[in-house]
Amino acid sequence: DAIDFSDNEIRKLDGFPLLRRLKTLLMNNNRICRIGENLEQALPSLTELVLTNNNIAELGELDPLSTIKSLTYLSILRNPVTNKKHYRLYVIHKVPQVRVLDFQKVKLKERQEAEKMFKGKRGAQLAKDIARRTKTFNPGAGLPTDKKKGGPSPGDVEAIKTAIANATTLAEVERLKGLLQAGQIPGRERKSGHSE
Repeated sequence: DAIDFSDNEIRKLDGFPLLRRLKTLLMNNNRICRIGENLEQALPSLTELVLTNNNIAELGELDPLSTIKSLTYLSILRNPVTNKKHYRLYVIHKVPQVRVLDFQKVKLKERQEAEKMFKGKRGAQLAKDIARRTKTFNPGAGLPTDKKKGGPSPGDVEAIKTAIANATTLAEVERLKGLLQAGQIPGRERKSGHSE
């Protein structure tokens, strides 16, 4: 059996009920950026997965595919992850059951090269380093933000107050306002030059 979910707005490959007979899943032309864990429990017979033209950006996002032992045909073409260094070797290492990757047969030489690259302590560390995953959003946890976006620090507030106090013209005040709206802290670069 096959299901074609092509040309939708799907963002995560997840949430399948138990589909014992499903062998082919076409998910091309979506916005998939994450692959759910434990897919092998819902799709135990999946042999062919087409994820062409999605938004998978990190090699670590492909790790859940390693548990689908029946998966032999995999396409991840036209995803940002395909531009990563060691992409093909990493996928061959993590999903060794795949025989055809991106519509090209996986050669014995590639398997040997992947095994050599990722074996031992150095190989395990390399796999860990390049398998970074995107940050997971937990419901109720709020959006991840940079520390700088949380507001100015006490030192920045002091720099702003000093810059405003030293402004002598309306044009200078407008310039400070523009800097603040752009997210820059006025006076930070001039702090060392002032002698008070």
